[in-house]
Amino acid sequence: MPGVLVRHPQEPDWGLGQVQSVIGQRITVNFEHRGKVLINGALVALEIVDARSL
Repeated sequence: MPGVLVRHPQEPDWGLGQVQSVIGQRITVNFEHRGKVLINGALVALEIVDARSL
């Protein structure tokens, strides 16, 4: 869902990301140290970050 904070499990150096859009299995995420990345949700299970824990 757009606005959700996530981390990429295989790319911890990318830092925290915010979901920009979701179209089917295509997820666009804006990561703090990598920028915008298009992710295939069928191949990568993004880790949802609870904003209250930041």
